[in-house]
Amino acid sequence: MSTPLPMAPSALVELDDVRARVDRELADQVTRLRTTLTAIGDDALDLVHAVERMLSGGKRLRAAFCYWAFRAHGGQPGTAHERAALRVGAALELFQAAALFHDDVMDDSDTRRGQPAAHRAFAQHHAARGLQGSAEGYGASSAILLGDLALVASEEMFAAALDGLDPAGTAHTRAVFDHMRTEVTVGQYLDLLAQVQPWGRDPEADERRARDVIRAKSARYSVEHPLVLGATLAGAADDEVADLRAIGLPLGEAFQLRDDVLGVYGDPRTTGKPAGDDLREGKRTVLVARAMRRALDSGDERTAALLRDRLGVRDQSDASVHELATAIRETGAVDEVEALIDELAGPAFARLHDRAWPQPAGEVLEALAHAAVDRRA
Repeated sequence: MSTPLPMAPSALVELDDVRARVDRELADQVTRLRTTLTAIGDDALDLVHAVERMLSGGKRLRAAFCYWAFRAHGGQPGTAHERAALRVGAALELFQAAALFHDDVMDDSDTRRGQPAAHRAFAQHHAARGLQGSAEGYGASSAILLGDLALVASEEMFAAALDGLDPAGTAHTRAVFDHMRTEVTVGQYLDLLAQVQPWGRDPEADERRARDVIRAKSARYSVEHPLVLGATLAGAADDEVADLRAIGLPLGEAFQLRDDVLGVYGDPRTTGKPAGDDLREGKRTVLVARAMRRALDSGDERTAALLRDRLGVRDQSDASVHELATAIRETGAVDEVEALIDELAGPAFARLHDRAWPQPAGEVLEALAHAAVDRRA
């Protein structure tokens, strides 16, 4: 196989018009949703607009992983199964939208993709219209319902994807999708539980919890499951699916670890979130667990105190966040996490490179993997 395609993620997902075709499926789903909600009442259209805004962003990496895994395992263009792979990719995007609506409420996030998070936007609507009751409660409740609505739409899209295909041939695909949704929901709970555990006393236990959350909440549904969904639609054998899982899980972990680094040090112009937002939100990541461990091991009580006192303080100044981010970097924790990303992704990249998959699918999958892990947004 040749060197990975030197393309940005935005260019990779355009290959074979994957993004455009997935976006058309999403637009059709939004149209169906608008028709349904219009019949219920005009006030419900605020929900449609919010779903549409959420779907307008995103890299479509999950959909691309699904489609190109389908092609890599013998799936043919112009077939009903290809349409199914694109629709499953759209169902993944709708599922991600649901997860983001809910996650932003749980994290009390202010922004999403450079715009106010849904619960903040609906709270602003409440205040602007002079409605009664709590604006914050209204916003949170609306966002929870938005997540539920996106989940329903995801299930509808997935069912449409498999409609007309041999049920026996798609049973594995259905099982993967069902397991993925259960796993992410449990991962959200594990994340919630981790946030209320005593923190900073046992950094190794903190890191174990953080990595459990990564695997359940993000890693598998970001890379492993999309790959497997596409491959099973193409009729991949069990050993081929097992090989994809061995590639997809470490890539998914590396993907989330990269996200954790960007959550502290990323450029807001590309991440769509303020720099250091994860520190204000108090996210118990591998990065901060490594920083605490290194601070304690070296006797750096100042940094340990900063981590205990400021992690999760939402109203701290930009200067305070910058000081905390600098202290974390100076422990060497960022370098350790970068090394862990390489440790996870390196063997997975090698396995991808060695697969005798048909082209261009193999080359595109390798490039997508690098785009997911090496990204800066």
